[in-house]
Amino acid sequence: MGFKLNVSSARRASRTMWLLSLVFLSVCICVCKATAEDSAMENIVTEKKAEESHRQDSADLLIFIMLLTLTILTIWLFKHRRFRFLHETGLAMIYGVLVGVVLRYGIHVPRDISNVTLSCHVNASPATLLINVSGKYYEYTLKGEINANKVDEVQDNEMLRKVTFDPEVFFNILLPPIIFHAGYSLKRRHFFRNMGSILAYAFLGTLISCFVIGLLMYGCVTLMKQVGQLDGDFFFTDCLFFGAIVSATDPVTVLAIFNELHVDVDLYALLFGESVLNDAVAVVLSSSIVAYQPQGDNSHTFEVTAVLKSFGVFLGVFSGSFALGVATGIVTALVTKFTKLRDFQLLETALFFLMSWSTFLLAEACGFTGVVAVLFCGITQAHYTFNNLSPESQDRTKQLFELLNFLAENFIFSYMGLALFTFQNHVFNPTFIVGAFLAVFLGRAANIYPLSFLLNLGRRNKIRSNFQHMMMFAGLRGAMTFALSIRDTATYARQMMFSTTLLVVFFTVWVCGGGTTQMLSCQRIRVGVDSDQDNSQMSLSEGSERRSTKHESAWLFRIWYNFDHNYLKPILTHSGPPLTTTLPACCGPLARCLTSPQAYENEGQLKDDDSDLILTDGDINLTYGDITVSTDGSGVHTSGGPAGMTAAMTSEELDRELTCGDHELVMRGTRLVLPMDDSEPPFTDPHRLHM
Repeated sequence: MGFKLNVSSARRASRTMWLLSLVFLSVCICVCKATAEDSAMENIVTEKKAEESHRQDSADLLIFIMLLTLTILTIWLFKHRRFRFLHETGLAMIYGVLVGVVLRYGIHVPRDISNVTLSCHVNASPATLLINVSGKYYEYTLKGEINANKVDEVQDNEMLRKVTFDPEVFFNILLPPIIFHAGYSLKRRHFFRNMGSILAYAFLGTLISCFVIGLLMYGCVTLMKQVGQLDGDFFFTDCLFFGAIVSATDPVTVLAIFNELHVDVDLYALLFGESVLNDAVAVVLSSSIVAYQPQGDNSHTFEVTAVLKSFGVFLGVFSGSFALGVATGIVTALVTKFTKLRDFQLLETALFFLMSWSTFLLAEACGFTGVVAVLFCGITQAHYTFNNLSPESQDRTKQLFELLNFLAENFIFSYMGLALFTFQNHVFNPTFIVGAFLAVFLGRAANIYPLSFLLNLGRRNKIRSNFQHMMMFAGLRGAMTFALSIRDTATYARQMMFSTTLLVVFFTVWVCGGGTTQMLSCQRIRVGVDSDQDNSQMSLSEGSERRSTKHESAWLFRIWYNFDHNYLKPILTHSGPPLTTTLPACCGPLARCLTSPQAYENEGQLKDDDSDLILTDGDINLTYGDITVSTDGSGVHTSGGPAGMTAAMTSEELDRELTCGDHELVMRGTRLVLPMDDSEPPFTDPHRLHM
């Protein structure tokens, strides 16, 4: 009896266990099923969000594409109607402003998530946060600082958030083609003739402008503190930083009108050369000011050691960037010279493009300034590598970077107009804005007029007062100023700088750029000058006037030109005299190794693209193929043919013959200046000379 009871109890217990197991399995299955459904729903929601985000990104990019398209069509209309009061950059800004108004006040796309504010105490704001939400970890990235008083007013318009680009996009993608094109398209002949003045305006002028603006803005900020208009910290280093970024001139509007009207080439060279180098100096100067760090707790006190350290940073960064850009250009020249890439034009163009763009990124990765590196890389590529490229690649590279420059520049100016209404942290202060306009005007004046006075003391061709007024008027601010100001908008001071910079750019582009034609007429600056002509030639008049010139080349440039023509050009290109004729006899094997066969084929042809061939005092002998033109100390000119025939020539005949094309001969006592151009073949027809 007891045995039966034990068996039945065991059976009941086993049934109970089975029932419990089934219940547990059912619960597990339900839980797993619910989890799977939740996971599936979450995946669906995630995919839907990703699809919506993709559509939104496409719409944002379409906005900028339509802006550029509309700008191009309007530019065509303006050119067709010969309207010069508004350049394409100013037009792009207007369209950007209109679209910004529509996005800000006409379209509202709210976020589909709820904002949750949690407080935690940390010493610094981390760039990345890992958030544990119900056992799942999510990664969040830092967007920027928000004013404590505006936490509840965070902009929830998704469209405005999307059209706000990462500042690195401007520096790494949009700026390189603009800066490279400036160096690659530089008219080096006129640039080098005015090189001393250009360097003075670019280096000394930018420093003067930076400190004048910085001091004036510091006075303005001090006044704002006294009247209680300043809501955050604003130090003297911030004022100097503002002076550095607004000292970067970008007279693209003025230069475009100059080019269209063929304004005096001296004025064009001074303004263009200053703006090209001035951008590079402003970038390095702003980074040097940021690097200012005195010892102690207060990082904004004056300290001589810190100032000297910042000056050393300026020199080190600029020279390092310069060396890196030139080195990349030299490497590209050697690769294109000693390989057969010219037989494959597509590969040749692709290599040229990648080597040029990588210069910017390489400099930034090495701690230098990409703007300086890519600028001098462009100048080096134009001077050496361009001569090694096939004719097809020469055309392709010119057109490619011209197109990229046009699109990038107009994109930036369109974005400027857009940012006036879409940027979410604007700080507009009327006192600061008025002070900034006054400081920018006085800083430009302190740059142009005193330096012009000092430069005229040593120049034979004086920088006339109307040129100075035009350069003062043409100090527009543009893409570089905007890119430097938007790169860091985390603090109150930087946000105020950015908002004020936008207004300065708008005013200078619209008012100064639009009034360029009227200013030229007011200052009676001559237009219709052939930019390919050497304007150092005076009017051919009677007597001693026809033996004078406007320019006097520097001895330093003569040394550089001779070294470049005799050694660098033959090493890096197929042009120039063979190294076997310029190097000592002991370097014969090396000379034969570095001299290309094309150099031997071109031997005897005097050919240069950029510079003035400067001939020293005494007897002068020039060779054009089989023709020899010579002059002695008395100024008597002779010419000889293949058989050595010589005959005296009159001054009128010599001037007439040597001014064919761009080959002009200008007397300067016993010194001659002969500009040459690679785009035209050397003069080799002996029958054109009168015996």
